[in-house]
Amino acid sequence: MNRFDHRKYRPMQTLPMQHRQWPNSRIDKAPIWASVDLRDGNQALLEPMNVAHKRRMWELLVKLGLKQIEIGFPAASQPDFDFVRWLIEKDQIPHDVTIQVLVQAREGLIRRTFEALKGVPRAIVHVYNSTSTVQRERVFKSDREGIKQIAVQGAAMLQKEAANHPDTDWVFQYSPESFSNTEWDYAVEVCEAVIDVWQPTPQHRCIINLPATVESTTPNLFADQVEYFCQHLQQRDSVIISVHTHNDRGCAVAAAELALLAGADRVEGTLMGNGERTGNMDLVTLAMNLYSQGIDPEIDLSQPDEIIQVYAQCTGLPVHPRHPWVGELVYTAFSGSHQDAIRKCLHQQQPDEPWQVAYLPIDPRDIGRDYQAVVRVNSQSGKGGVAYVLERDYGLVLPRWLQLELAALVQQASETHAGEIDSATIHAMFRQQFVAESTPVRLDGYRLDRQHGVDLIEAEISDNNRPITIRGMGEGAISAFVDAWTQAYGMSAKVIDYSEHAIGEGTDAEAVAYVLLEVDGRRVTGAAFDQDSLSASLKSIISALNLAQNARRAA
Repeated sequence: MNRFDHRKYRPMQTLPMQHRQWPNSRIDKAPIWASVDLRDGNQALLEPMNVAHKRRMWELLVKLGLKQIEIGFPAASQPDFDFVRWLIEKDQIPHDVTIQVLVQAREGLIRRTFEALKGVPRAIVHVYNSTSTVQRERVFKSDREGIKQIAVQGAAMLQKEAANHPDTDWVFQYSPESFSNTEWDYAVEVCEAVIDVWQPTPQHRCIINLPATVESTTPNLFADQVEYFCQHLQQRDSVIISVHTHNDRGCAVAAAELALLAGADRVEGTLMGNGERTGNMDLVTLAMNLYSQGIDPEIDLSQPDEIIQVYAQCTGLPVHPRHPWVGELVYTAFSGSHQDAIRKCLHQQQPDEPWQVAYLPIDPRDIGRDYQAVVRVNSQSGKGGVAYVLERDYGLVLPRWLQLELAALVQQASETHAGEIDSATIHAMFRQQFVAESTPVRLDGYRLDRQHGVDLIEAEISDNNRPITIRGMGEGAISAFVDAWTQAYGMSAKVIDYSEHAIGEGTDAEAVAYVLLEVDGRRVTGAAFDQDSLSASLKSIISALNLAQNARRAA
């Protein structure tokens, strides 16, 4: 057998599902969120959080609006025990936030856990044991009944210890660890045995948490498992069904979403998906998925840069620039066609209509981003991207023919430098290539007159600082000026296209004009700026003609 050989693996066994409901369901509200950053996320770090980091992460989770936060495994770690005590003794837990702690189904650990929680107003105690076939047979060397008794005994121990602390509002949570690799009927059997001990009611429900401890199949099969569980559980109205998905196959968020469709009420996860191996379900991604569908996620993700800063500081882990929704490059388009579509949509988007912008599933401003990073230009960019950055940063609305010509120059420069071209460089290239309004010829002044429907112009120009008066006529000032130049210099020139607009408003406004000429059979573009549009127009013609003359002399 080769080292890399798929034949050593087998697909996960499933049960046939009849009349499954989840494919026709819709998510229409946020789930109950439970952060496990301070426990599951923390235990997966190369260097676990110190006290300062734990406190900073706690503050962030509370600020985001998370109401259930698993804070540690106090029976297994003195730092976790001390952190729980600090939260309780220093009154750090808001009245609407419930802390959660994890414990194995062992008497000594359970007793120590309740010591750590002494005096807490409300808490979730989360007990677990593994139920999967491989764990039963190869780790615990036990049968189905033996593993079930571990769960039942753990549930009874929780109930017994809780009775010693009647002033606390206790919520019990049980996880059949490796649920996704447990026989479907057996998972229901074990959980019902636990529920029989706790005797929850619709008014005081317990939590059954269904972990995909190791993601082993496609999200649709996990949804089938969750729906099967919900359908076969005897006291469904007295139980909050929670899911805890991992990302071994890269589908933790998808599995959690489909589990919600299948009947789950609650989701456990971490910020940015930190966790064992490939990580936990990413709370930020799932919450933003809901937000993008018009559903209130009920947690505040409007400042993702703060979340990223705290996350990186506390975990020592980076955030990928392509991370869904909040990565540095998420709202950046390099493709020319994408850039062009974004620019056109943004021009049409109205403040009072639903968001409809191609390639931008949400308005970046909703989460503290702006449009400064939406379009960046490299060798893969086209005219749309080049046009966008010039309009965004310099107010220049280039006509299509000028977009095409400039984009080709930018692409060539980007390929030469093998990288991104910033807007300042693009603007400098624009001025260098198309604005030549004073060398060798410049406009010093002009007079316009109209006689018998014909426009007459007399323009004072300087050619290499030599004053010249030129005269011409035509239909409009631009046509008359081209005629005057043709007569003076003997160049055959014709206006192919022309565009102008204002930059800014009021007394600070400036005019810019663009012209496409055909000079001696060759097309040439010119642009120019001035305080009034007519002067800018005439100067744009001079720019084009200067460029044509310079090219002819260079040839």
